[in-house]
Amino acid sequence: MFIGQDAPWSDEQRAQARELKKRLEREPLELVRIAWADPHGASRAKALSLPVFFDALENGYNINVATTTLDSAGGRVFKSFTRGGGMGLEEMTGSPNLTVVPDPATFRVLPWAAGVGWVLCDEYFRDGKPLHFSPRHLLRRQVARLAQKKMQLMVGLELEWYLARVAEDGLSDEHVGTPGIRGRAIRTVPIEPGYSYHSETNMDLMQPVLSDLAQTYAALGLPLRSIENEWGPGQVECTFSAEDALRAADDLLLFRTATRQVCRRQGCFATFMARPALKGYYASGWHLHQSLVDDAGKNLFAGSELLSPAGQSYLAGLLEHAVASTVFATPTVNGYRRFRPNSLAPDRASWGFDHRGAMVRVLGGKGDPATRLENRVGEPAANPYLYIASQIVAGLDGIERKLQPGARDDEPYTADRPLLPASLGQALDALEKSELFRRQFGDLFVDYYLKLKRNELGRYRKWLDENRVAETEPTEWEQNEYFDFF
Repeated sequence: MFIGQDAPWSDEQRAQARELKKRLEREPLELVRIAWADPHGASRAKALSLPVFFDALENGYNINVATTTLDSAGGRVFKSFTRGGGMGLEEMTGSPNLTVVPDPATFRVLPWAAGVGWVLCDEYFRDGKPLHFSPRHLLRRQVARLAQKKMQLMVGLELEWYLARVAEDGLSDEHVGTPGIRGRAIRTVPIEPGYSYHSETNMDLMQPVLSDLAQTYAALGLPLRSIENEWGPGQVECTFSAEDALRAADDLLLFRTATRQVCRRQGCFATFMARPALKGYYASGWHLHQSLVDDAGKNLFAGSELLSPAGQSYLAGLLEHAVASTVFATPTVNGYRRFRPNSLAPDRASWGFDHRGAMVRVLGGKGDPATRLENRVGEPAANPYLYIASQIVAGLDGIERKLQPGARDDEPYTADRPLLPASLGQALDALEKSELFRRQFGDLFVDYYLKLKRNELGRYRKWLDENRVAETEPTEWEQNEYFDFF
């Protein structure tokens, strides 16, 4: 019994697994998708028959480690078939199997796929050791650090994305790529004209799809607060109530994959690419609302001033490590097109009170139990586990060192603050030099992530050289690389 001997569950998980098995014996499904997050934050899955899923609840299930070694176009980054797997790790030799262990707390029945269940898994080597490169394991470790201090991070999700109509009847040879080279992105047409902020009439053009999505989110237990028509043509914003950090990351993974699948079944297309290479498409962001609470649920950021001392130090940590952590919030070539002066995205590590030009926007204030920090640096394609984990690392360092954020920036685009990286290359260089992230994420993970993302960046630069294209606007390479992957 792999789970019992090598990857022990908590008593709560064991009870949940027993109840889940009883439920599925009464209400059998045809298949259960066992899913896990790859390093890019995309959901990967296998579909198991019900008897095999029952076995997986006791013994785990074998998957190939390959999804850990591929870049965003499926190109192999590491020499898997050499000794050490190109990583200097004996356990990675030969692209071996991993064992994934379902987390019964995450089980859902998919409302859009009849007879299909879904559950998130954690990845382990066959000897029971957690996979070095698992984003979910990495976030768990940071959550545990907070728990040792009797603190918990609460996260509210606020994501922008694009809804469009599919404009092609089917796929052709043009859409098929090769490992490391994406085929042509599918063509779409706008579902509404855009640039009529919060237009009820334009939102109603999307309502049939949005209503299906709202029903889907409710059936999945995702705590939807609002769906809004944003700025660009078919740009949508979804907000969700605050949850603990791990639950929020899990829900974000499910939210993105569910949204894409439901929309595609309706002849529409959802993308979480930050700025598609299409006429009139404005950049989308992912704003991460966060606060710390104690064991009794008291908000540790609220106090007699704008922020409590703990809140000020946490904020200062986010600012101190903003440059080094940017790549976890904005991990694609395309995402850096958001960082422009006088836009709705930041260009430097600034903070303000209810100011949408600052990187960190303080909301709430004196005595308000809902006081929180809204980090506006992220793109909607970010890996939720890495993005949220990076916030804990930076904020907790601020608390431990009692850092101070300095005076708020009422004019954030001219503030004397460190500029954020202007490109993926600059962001990766900043991460490489970060002693804090090397200490908390480990040299092994940081060096792995740098190689993975630099491979992606290298393919982009090679394409630029071959095609002699200016970078002033999103490129064809970006559209092919990210439009459908995210």
